[in-house]
Amino acid sequence: MRSLKEKYGIIDIGSNTIRLVIYEKSKSGRIKEIENIKTVARLRKYLNDQEVLNTEGKNILLKTLLMFQEITRHHKISEVKCVATATIRQSINRDELIQLVAEKTDFTLQILSGYDEAFYGFLAVVNSTPIQEGVTIDIGGGSTEVTYFKNREMIHFHSFPFGALSLKQDFISSNIPTAEEMKQLTQFIQKQFESLDWLREKQVPIVAVGGSARNVVQIHQSLVNYPITGIHQYEMNFEEINFIKKHLSSLEFDHILRTEGLSKDRADIILPAIEVFKELYSIVNAKSFIFSNKGLRDGIFMEECILNGEKLLPDVLDKSFSDLEKDYDVNINHVNHIKVLVNQLVEQINLYNLYQIKYGDILDINLATRVYNLGQYIGEESSSQHTFYLLSNRTIEGLSHKDRIKIALMASYKNKNSFKQYVKPFLEWFSADELKKLRFLGILLKFANSLNASKREVVKNIEFKLNNDDLIVQLKCIDDSTVEEIESEKQIKQLEKLFNITTYIHFEKHKSE
Repeated sequence: MRSLKEKYGIIDIGSNTIRLVIYEKSKSGRIKEIENIKTVARLRKYLNDQEVLNTEGKNILLKTLLMFQEITRHHKISEVKCVATATIRQSINRDELIQLVAEKTDFTLQILSGYDEAFYGFLAVVNSTPIQEGVTIDIGGGSTEVTYFKNREMIHFHSFPFGALSLKQDFISSNIPTAEEMKQLTQFIQKQFESLDWLREKQVPIVAVGGSARNVVQIHQSLVNYPITGIHQYEMNFEEINFIKKHLSSLEFDHILRTEGLSKDRADIILPAIEVFKELYSIVNAKSFIFSNKGLRDGIFMEECILNGEKLLPDVLDKSFSDLEKDYDVNINHVNHIKVLVNQLVEQINLYNLYQIKYGDILDINLATRVYNLGQYIGEESSSQHTFYLLSNRTIEGLSHKDRIKIALMASYKNKNSFKQYVKPFLEWFSADELKKLRFLGILLKFANSLNASKREVVKNIEFKLNNDDLIVQLKCIDDSTVEEIESEKQIKQLEKLFNITTYIHFEKHKSE
């Protein structure tokens, strides 16, 4: 693994855009993206019939790289990975381009193969989502890469020599395709996908990366007034993809240009891209269409600086929560003790059949425990609100958007009124039973937190006893528990409502061993 001391840069020379991304390692050890600069070069337009990148295309490439060079020098970045994809790969004068870049800039141009493109996209997906089996797709300007992976291992890959920009150039004469042009384009895409037997009827999720997929998701979120930010792991079905196509097809081009969520530079190529997604969805008979905000560049960066010679992070979700703990100065000792108390409470509740807490619920509450009251990092007075906002609007790799809201509701639980306020925009996401369970788990987590109010870990063991119609919560302590007694007493009424039984809390003093 390369030691990322401060900053690391990647330049991605695509057929439609050229982009510079700069990563930085924070004091806490977390690596974050600090710059993401894109220029719309459309190099594909300058690849002539003889597959030579012409003089104008070379000048645009060089001008862009020299502009990026000023930025990388400003940041004093010693290592910049400069990669090129389909257009440069398909250029017969690519050796000349490699030499030109080496002579005129600080960079060394590396041309990625179709396998490289497919592999790095796959690598980014399996190390930023919990998906075990699926089909990935990355539509570039001049090529389209697909893979099939199972158990987080790439089984098949293919690179098609067409992309959103080349499809536009080959099949569409104006900014908007005619019905006949779209018919021919669709038939071409179908024939291409049908050539791969390993795609047929896989019945797995399609995971899409890249700018065209990003724009489809952003358009859909805008049209449905999506209540939270974030596009990573956003999920759509076939009907929703088709809805976007029909919506855009009904607009004049000047209205397409003003569509919320759509980059202007993709306005004339978005419909061909959507058709590719639709046809792949059909041939795979996919379960869903999921967007990964991590793609080619992230895959390269992971291999260079994160994975330490391996292909897979052992646990994507655990890394996400570890990053949260670092970013918000979480008291790890306190969290670990709360987890112990929460799991003891769950064990006792299930033992006495006071509430049905399933295995999945236990996983959820343990995750919520790791980020409970996270918002106090910003301010204690409104820590509940800060906690919910931070967790619900931050990308948490490994969690679906619905699960992200579940964790946010538990970790921010304060009282019934605040719970209702936070969940209001998401009522359609949850059944009444799910909401009841989330509130129960939130109350349970808040109670467990009160049992370590002094942060001294004085409560060591929890046991329930049923005495006639009363529930006795016996807490064995190793030191003075006055603070915990005061804080836990405030939670009794909520516990009684949950269990529907009169509840008493009894603190027992025991000497530490």
